[in-house]
This record gives sequence, structure tokens and C-alpha cells, in this order.
Amino acid sequence: MGKLERVYSFRYLGVHITQDLSWSCHVNTLVKKAWQCLYHLRHLKDFKLPSKVLKTFYTCTIDSILMGSITAWFGNSTKQDRQALQRVVRSAERTIHAQLPDLETIYIKQYWTKARKIMKDLSHPNNGVFSLLRSGNCFRSLKAKTERMRRSCFPQAIQALSQNT
Repeated sequence: MGKLERVYSFRYLGVHITQDLSWSCHVNTLVKKAWQCLYHLRHLKDFKLPSKVLKTFYTCTIDSILMGSITAWFGNSTKQDRQALQRVVRSAERTIHAQLPDLETIYIKQYWTKARKIMKDLSHPNNGVFSLLRSGNCFRSLKAKTERMRRSCFPQAIQALSQNT
């Protein structure tokens, strides 16, 4: 039987997972890709394209890079990682001269939307999580023993749903 190789990180479905379950490796990869696309955005600006076209390019390239599986990793990313991501967004804002939503707002909107879809889809494997936690008009919080769990998508979505129902 062959030996298993131990690795520090691996990429699965485009997400870099490390042995210590930190998201810094993944965020650094995203930031690097986003800065490469910002280079192209700046060149498009040099061609005097309208701001609307530049914003569309941002949405299709940079935004799609930054938002990939954001509900999985953003809640447990470090402050430094979030600042690095936000610097990319602010640089894009300066380039296209348009206001862009910050990542925290997008993350909240994403997990809110995901939670609503799960609640409506009775065949979804996690639908039972939301129905078990429903107590009258609001939801009970998941018991989270660790800070990592408290900052993950489900507990935050349940807390948001409780406040808005």
C-alpha cells in the first residue's frame, strides 16, 4: 500500500484549504488574481472607455474572483485578509470612478440569499437546520462552541433571519 503525502494546502473546487483551516492562502491567491485583472482594467481606462463599460469589466472579472464561494471563507478570514481584499476594491473604485459595494455588504447579502433558498427548498440537506431552529416567528441560534463556528455562514444567517422576521 502506498504512503499518503502530507501537504500544507490543496485546492478543491477553486478554494485553497490549508491544514490549519486558515483562509490566508486562499485570500492571498484571490488578491493576486484580482491585482492582475486590475492591470487590465487600468489599460481599458487608458483607451477612454466609459465608466459603465469599466464597471461591467470589473463585475465580470474582478468581482467574480473575489466573490467565489465567499460564504464559505469570508466569515473566518482575518482582518488583514479583509483589508487586502478591500484595497483591491478601493483601487478599482479609483480606476473606474464609481462607488462599489464593500465585501462585508456583499457577504451579508450572499449568506442571506443562500439561507432563504435553503429554507424554501425542502429537498436541500440543510433545510432541516432552519426548520428545527424555528421557534414561533424567530429562529433560535445554533449552539456554537468555538469562535470559528460563530463566525461561519449558518450561525450568521440564522441570526440575521431572526432579526428580520
